[in-house]
Amino acid sequence: MCYSAQLVADYRKYVRAFGARIDIDEFARLFMARAGGARIKAPKAIEDELVAGADVGLADLIGRFRAEQTTTLEQALFAQRERLAKAERALQTKVTKAATESRRIATDKIDQTLRKLEDLSRTAWKRRDSRFFPGDFVPVIVVEDGEKVVKPMRYQCRIAGKPASYDARYPGTYNARRDNLEGYWKPLFGYSHGILIADAFFENVKRHRLEGRELRAGEEEENVVIEFNPTPQHPMLIACLWSRWSNGKDPDLLSFAAITDEPPEEVAAAGHDRCIVQIRPENVDAWLNPDPGDLAAQYALLDDRARPYYEHKLAA
Repeated sequence: MCYSAQLVADYRKYVRAFGARIDIDEFARLFMARAGGARIKAPKAIEDELVAGADVGLADLIGRFRAEQTTTLEQALFAQRERLAKAERALQTKVTKAATESRRIATDKIDQTLRKLEDLSRTAWKRRDSRFFPGDFVPVIVVEDGEKVVKPMRYQCRIAGKPASYDARYPGTYNARRDNLEGYWKPLFGYSHGILIADAFFENVKRHRLEGRELRAGEEEENVVIEFNPTPQHPMLIACLWSRWSNGKDPDLLSFAAITDEPPEEVAAAGHDRCIVQIRPENVDAWLNPDPGDLAAQYALLDDRARPYYEHKLAA
């Protein structure tokens, strides 16, 4: 399954190429909910793009949230530095497992917090700014009232009508298997299609499978993360299904899942058993405007996919 992906660096350029409008109101609603305490995560690159190109109100909303985050992180940093100092004083008197572990944890948390603080204030783009994971909100292109629109959606789909508890019960619903499109995904397939633009995707695989061998005697399975990039490099138009969930009292949730299918040979050889499905640029309009009465046409678009060679490497 595509457990993580990398948004293209210049997202707006590709959005303009498809004639899509960015739904600023939907982004503002999302970040307003976050300012009110909702647990909402989005890649830094998306926020940076909105700050650079959005209206003053949205930029101010993001700026105030980052200022609050900075204060919270600075307080956490102070607490961990105190913890580290206490552990080091204890170790000068006697080396104990508890003090050694406390020093290790404090050191790790200080490093993590300093990185987060640096990310909040940094203006120069880094590749990690565009990477997202299940639960993050990212831009997805859909058609609304005959117009292509970019909306922020959570990368884990909660189908309208399903209980919120499904998020924990079915944590893998950030991917929609092709062989289940008329099963679990029936309410969306042929009705609510979207496009995610990304330039790489990441998968968890077992090291021994990556190395094309069986486990050695006494060896435990080791998980590694592999980054897959299409060759030649190009922005991938990933087929998605999406839904607007509402229960009448909580804010509406827009969420999506990426469609996956059997992997090409090079992905399977790297140890993974699924792969995202790319829509060809000339098929985007047909995919975004599905006919629920002609599912065969939708399957045909998935079959007529872009089929690049996927180079892979251990993720940094």
